[in-house]
Amino acid sequence: MNQALAVPRDFGFGAEEEMLRDLARQFLDENMPVEKLRGLAAPDPEPIYDHGQQPGWDPQLWNQVVELGWPGLAVPESAGGSDFSWVGIVGLVEEVGRHALPSPLLATLNASWVLRSAQTERADPFLSRLASGTSASLAMTGSRGSVEPGDVDVEAQSTPTGLRLDGASFFVQDAAKCELFVVLARHGEDLILCVIPREAKGLRIEQDQIHDVTRDQATLYFEGVELDSASVVSDSGLAILQRAWPGLLCLTSADLCGTSEWQLQTTVEYAKTRKQFERPIGFFQAVKHPLVDAMIGIDRARSLLYHAASLVDAGHPDAEMAARMAKSAASDAGAYVSDRSIQLHGGIGFTWECDLHIYFKRSMHNQALYGDGVHQRRRLADFIVGPVGR
Repeated sequence: MNQALAVPRDFGFGAEEEMLRDLARQFLDENMPVEKLRGLAAPDPEPIYDHGQQPGWDPQLWNQVVELGWPGLAVPESAGGSDFSWVGIVGLVEEVGRHALPSPLLATLNASWVLRSAQTERADPFLSRLASGTSASLAMTGSRGSVEPGDVDVEAQSTPTGLRLDGASFFVQDAAKCELFVVLARHGEDLILCVIPREAKGLRIEQDQIHDVTRDQATLYFEGVELDSASVVSDSGLAILQRAWPGLLCLTSADLCGTSEWQLQTTVEYAKTRKQFERPIGFFQAVKHPLVDAMIGIDRARSLLYHAASLVDAGHPDAEMAARMAKSAASDAGAYVSDRSIQLHGGIGFTWECDLHIYFKRSMHNQALYGDGVHQRRRLADFIVGPVGR
């Protein structure tokens, strides 16, 4: 890897980052125990899967999160944010994943990171709104479901007063909870980045049906949505997303590491108490070895994650490669841990009443989000040897 820029010791994870992580763990332990999570997200399978109701969440808890300043962590101080290190934000998001927190926090952090990457004055008013607690989500994916920047189905046409948007944006995360949408649209030969309020005339939001019960997802339909010039952040949307991509991959990887850690620790505790043949099942090698393999997989993913986040902080040219490595490892670890946690819980692991399914489904969603392990390794191969046979 390119060593032109120095990476700080311990990934730059210092006292402030540790304090933020510990505060997040304590706050979420108190305010989002698994019993409350189950009551919000998974009280009954029928309403969610048969009637299409949105998963539950706690808006009052979101207000507390806003008071703690978490939505503004990625926002520059000049726009009212904390300008916190990305490695510290990754530590926070691990705790969010460990508690499977239903909230627009991750979507808002992603949106603020993209707006920050725009590096334009027009982005500052929106960044200030996010820092003060306005929730937002990214709308940048076309119908093909490409997980790389540039696949869009939203067209922008010039009008006497500004721009008009038509088309659709797919796989928008936590759309039902968000007030603003950061939209990628094609305008002639350019890809523009703009911000649309939820209440914009001509914007229709249609909920998707997904397995994850801790968040929602939607398709946004733009039917003559009018934009003024102040809503257009930049006409270099593709370059912005390419700059932001390593950070987005890091956040998803951090959430994956958090959900995997919860599944591992819960399964270890179960193996200590569940008895078979007059011994705790954790006594048997057939249980011990998969748990150790899961631990190794999570630790490997976490190490790659914090390395990638430190490169993002340093503005290192290898940040994207490192972030793809982290996402690959985190996706693989999430798949392995989810499989083994269900298996080692035996028959009860397959029931709705067992909390494992909440984390299993969140992990599945994150594994696919922005590309699973196979996709990331394919892209890494493109970096190293160039596209082959494609």
